[in-house]
Amino acid sequence: MNINKKTVIAPQIIEDVCEWAIMHGVAFRQADNTAKHCPLSIAPMTIEREVYAHLRRVVPLLTKLISNVAEDPDFLQSSLSDMAKADPFFGRLMALHQQIHGTATHPLDPARQPLLLMRTDFMDDRQYGAKVIEFNGIAAGMAPFGQRATEFHAFMQRQWPETYQSWLEDAAAIPAENEGLTQLANGIVTAATQIKADFNEQGSPVFLMVVQKNEDNVYDQHLLEIALQQQGVRTVRRTFEQLSAQLITGPNQRLILDGVGAVDVVYLRAGYQYSDYCAPELNEAVCCYTLSQMRVFIEQHHVALNATVGQQLATSKTMQMLLTMMPAQEYVRWGVTLEEAQLIKSVLAEMKPINTDTIHWFNTEAIKSEWVLKNQGEGGGHCVFGDDISATLAKLTVAEYDAWALMQRLYPHERDVPTVAIRDAKATVVNDLVSEIGLFTAYFKGQPVTDLDGYAGYLIRSKPASENEGGIHSGKGILDSLVLID
Repeated sequence: MNINKKTVIAPQIIEDVCEWAIMHGVAFRQADNTAKHCPLSIAPMTIEREVYAHLRRVVPLLTKLISNVAEDPDFLQSSLSDMAKADPFFGRLMALHQQIHGTATHPLDPARQPLLLMRTDFMDDRQYGAKVIEFNGIAAGMAPFGQRATEFHAFMQRQWPETYQSWLEDAAAIPAENEGLTQLANGIVTAATQIKADFNEQGSPVFLMVVQKNEDNVYDQHLLEIALQQQGVRTVRRTFEQLSAQLITGPNQRLILDGVGAVDVVYLRAGYQYSDYCAPELNEAVCCYTLSQMRVFIEQHHVALNATVGQQLATSKTMQMLLTMMPAQEYVRWGVTLEEAQLIKSVLAEMKPINTDTIHWFNTEAIKSEWVLKNQGEGGGHCVFGDDISATLAKLTVAEYDAWALMQRLYPHERDVPTVAIRDAKATVVNDLVSEIGLFTAYFKGQPVTDLDGYAGYLIRSKPASENEGGIHSGKGILDSLVLID
């Protein structure tokens, strides 16, 4: 298709897109405190209704499984011990986990109430169908942006119908409803209300969001806070450093925030990387000890918490690999039926541990384009592809092997027609756009807490197939939404 990229989208449309995004909070904060719109697609991706329904069925089961694995401390400690020795950050998490839960011979019973707000990311592979890329159990953000992207495409359909239709793959496609922001807020309100009732207290529940210093993704977070405030929940934001001087214990293991009062829900949008706990001014002999101890302190209180350290461990890449390698029958120990276990197993892509045998196999027999090398990092930019895998493997020491895993690389369907990405107030035609589908779920104390059996909306991030990294922050990704075809 020969397209003039300079004239394909009228300047007035680009202006409308950028202003709509800023007005609706679909933006990142810049260093000078201005806002910059998130990159957006001009029209949504198309998916078969049957595929979408399949993912809707399986994702609550995955969440149920992960929720129960996260509350199995002995299994986490035994199965992840080698990975914890190979990855210093996860070694720290495992030490915190043992502080919280004790050992198999001397177990402890933490007071916190687990609130699992999870996003499971999928790609619809051309050959193997929809498969899990990864689980996100801590700081699983952008549900508000997911809902806003769906609303943005509805705006485009009304405001610029000819442009919208011209970039749509199938004119008969129906938008997939997306209440990511609404459902996530409802789940949090349910948990907050229950904690408040446990103490027979009146008044507004309090929601504490733990954030990073100099956070740029504040608008996604503030959209959630506004939705909670509209339901009568007071919201406050603190870093781990601030909390180290402001959290205290009240009667009956009530968590108290100095200057605010009792806290009902703690939601971590930080804590998945060392820098979130780093406080050089403390001059600690053990890096990050003081701030990471805030995780232990919080879990010793009767508060709804996402993410518990157990949830963070249960959604690690190594746990994903271990679950993938297990027979489906073994999942039954965590509260799913054999039929449910087999459905879960069907969406898990093949993964392999890193050892001398795997490295020899990869270098001599594997088709390198069919694999991706992953470490335990969160937040994008941690994957190694193609010929770079062998070079990375060659640099690893034996002690580092268990921090890494090979995973089957997924190749999703490219769109049948080109689309337009609006980034930095400029329009670019993309001929090979592929999409990653993130489905949100919300479970409290192992039970679903949304109107949709635990399902809580979706986030679509699309990117050119030629690009490896599809993050909105760290890659070439753009926000997108779904339309369904039969």
